[in-house]
Amino acid sequence: MYHAFWADWYLPAAMPALEALFFRHLQPGAKVLDVCCGPGHVTKELVRRGYIVTGIDSSPQLIAIARRELPGADLRVQDARQLNVGSDYNAALSTFDSLNHILTLDDLQLVFSGVHAALESGGRFVFDMNLEEAYSADLREWSIHQAHDEMGLVRGVYDYATKRATTELIWFRRAANECWHRTRSIVEERCYEEVEIFTALRGAGFRDIESVNARDAGMASDIGWGRIFVTARA
Repeated sequence: MYHAFWADWYLPAAMPALEALFFRHLQPGAKVLDVCCGPGHVTKELVRRGYIVTGIDSSPQLIAIARRELPGADLRVQDARQLNVGSDYNAALSTFDSLNHILTLDDLQLVFSGVHAALESGGRFVFDMNLEEAYSADLREWSIHQAHDEMGLVRGVYDYATKRATTELIWFRRAANECWHRTRSIVEERCYEEVEIFTALRGAGFRDIESVNARDAGMASDIGWGRIFVTARA
């Protein structure tokens, strides 16, 4: 469902921010780590720009899609909390609030420590995360995504006490026998305060840490609401 309906949603909206915060700082041939690459929506753009890319994601199914989309690319099934990719990357990128799926602060710092270990000294790390206002929009309202042979329904619920967001996804796909097959998933995210994110980055060894509101960085669509981009150097 993620690949079918959102393949062309995030990247066009995020391109101005990524251009300013990431792409302009790297020359073709730079070695880039794509953390939580999913089915390769942004990885494709990294490859297109001539970077030497390693993409990691904990989902074998999403990595399988990415491998079909990017044959020959270095795509690995790995938990971002236990990175094992070497230590000579020029830059690292994580997009589409992937790091909000890390549900504890200790685990978030593990991710940051792994990325720091993978980067060369001075290597650039850029990622985006959702803050609380992003989760307070359209609560409990279903949004519908429809194509010829599939339809998806998505709604979110946010608990202000626990800072946890729950997204419910229901997906219908039409099979060859014209029957419709239904799949349901629950996806959890954690909302972190900006100070928590910065503290975890410093604890992992990062410096020159800055953040910018996604809309101020040029992300004009609704997907930029409540989102920040963070930059740091190893």
